[in-house]
Amino acid sequence: MDSPADAPLDLVADPARRTGRTLFAGGVAQSYVDVADPCHLHFEYVRRMAALVDLAAPPGLPRDVLHLGGGALTLPRYVAATRPGSAQRVVERDAAVVDLVVRRLPALPPEVRVEVADARDAVVATPSGRYDLVLADIYRGARMPGHVASREFVAEVARTLRADGVYLVNVTDLPPLVFTRVQAATLGAVFADVCLLADRRMLRGRRYGNLVLAAAHRPGRLPVDRLAARMAADPVPGGVLHGAALAAFVGGARPATDDALAG
Repeated sequence: MDSPADAPLDLVADPARRTGRTLFAGGVAQSYVDVADPCHLHFEYVRRMAALVDLAAPPGLPRDVLHLGGGALTLPRYVAATRPGSAQRVVERDAAVVDLVVRRLPALPPEVRVEVADARDAVVATPSGRYDLVLADIYRGARMPGHVASREFVAEVARTLRADGVYLVNVTDLPPLVFTRVQAATLGAVFADVCLLADRRMLRGRRYGNLVLAAAHRPGRLPVDRLAARMAADPVPGGVLHGAALAAFVGGARPATDDALAG
């Protein structure tokens, strides 16, 4: 997760878990890493993203992955542990975050490359059909920057994905989830298959938090039934909206565009 360049950064030990470390930016928890167990995922939305990583391809199969927003590199560590040999590229805008994480957390395998850059610039410069997975967790403070929330940006991401590739986006929102509805419409304007994963209380409009959107080129590509089972079994039970249920959720929301977001 990107953070403001001037936000104070710290890595704090988890008093409830000896090997847990939380990355704070400006006093807000941004990422969590277990230094002994990269498969321990503390935040529920990270577990939801990991579920899609797990279910989008046969177990253990190496994937080419682009992470937009690095934070403490929780998901790159998870992919490296569960899909050894995966070539992973991490784009993190905040050089101070990268420096802190590299100095104070366990080293990453050589297949994981971290660079300091803007996410949109990095995507635009990427060759077409390069990745199996693109995972986006891009925030400055509590806001997703407009230049990575538009239909034009999503189209660039889609271009970098292979025919069977999947795009995952972490969205932070509050009731009545207007931003999430717009983002779902935006992905739906580019991709043929889209679903939404979230805490059931969020889907009922009862709390602030994180939701995950997933998108793929091919209709029926997303493993919706298996995702629903995985979400139901999570310590924080979640639901999946897809097809007609997602269309009803989106309602009259329109895709975001560069021009509208810049206005």
